[in-house]
Amino acid sequence: MEFQSSVKIVTEWDIVAARQLGRNVSKELGFGTVDQARITTAISELARNIYLYAGKGQIYIEKLNRGGKNGLLVVATDEGPGISDVRKVMEDGYSTSGGLGAGLPGVKRLMDEFDIETNVGEGTEIKAVKWLR
Repeated sequence: MEFQSSVKIVTEWDIVAARQLGRNVSKELGFGTVDQARITTAISELARNIYLYAGKGQIYIEKLNRGGKNGLLVVATDEGPGISDVRKVMEDGYSTSGGLGAGLPGVKRLMDEFDIETNVGEGTEIKAVKWLR
């Protein structure tokens, strides 16, 4: 897959850079301010999870065009510990960091498509798509 833009996530400042990249690309695509906020919030959650749980990883952002529909693909990848119980982390209110537990379930709600692939000891890849209405 050829990605147009990416941000390596190593420090907390990289979370801000990933958010800004997502906002810029979503604005270029013509998303309204509400959807721009949804996209940047989802990116922020994904980047923060990389930072907190994997230590480092990457956020990729790609413009999509499928069947005449335009959208934005966000891919979060890391080579961290993986997620041992995906069902558990997808429950509202579940948190291992003491946060609100809105993380991945929140990302799924904010975006139109959501897919997670994870292998314990190898890492995680999360893909999320938002379509332009």
